[in-house]
Amino acid sequence: MNYFLKANKNLLTYLLIILIVIPIFGLNFFISFIGNILLLLFLIPLLLLALMFIGFNSFKSKINTCSNCGAISLGLSETCMNCGADLENIEKSSQLDKKPSESTIEVKAEEVK
Repeated sequence: MNYFLKANKNLLTYLLIILIVIPIFGLNFFISFIGNILLLLFLIPLLLLALMFIGFNSFKSKINTCSNCGAISLGLSETCMNCGADLENIEKSSQLDKKPSESTIEVKAEEVK
């Protein structure tokens, strides 16, 4: 018996605390307290997932891809680090206000001998 008391000292202290707390505050308080802790254990990972999703979308919106070489930049610079192309003009030139004749490629046919 003496060995059991020494080995399970933490268990006995928690049991005594629970046996003192339950009659004072009531069983309803104890059950709601455990329910709130379990609710937090389930909701905190969901909150972290939502924060990661928002952060990932924010990061993804800042990424620019060069249309000349395909290099990826974080949008902090106006020019491509690999080829030197202007990233901001690429976005503006892809708008629909261009004349159709400027974007049409003319092909001349040649006879192969």
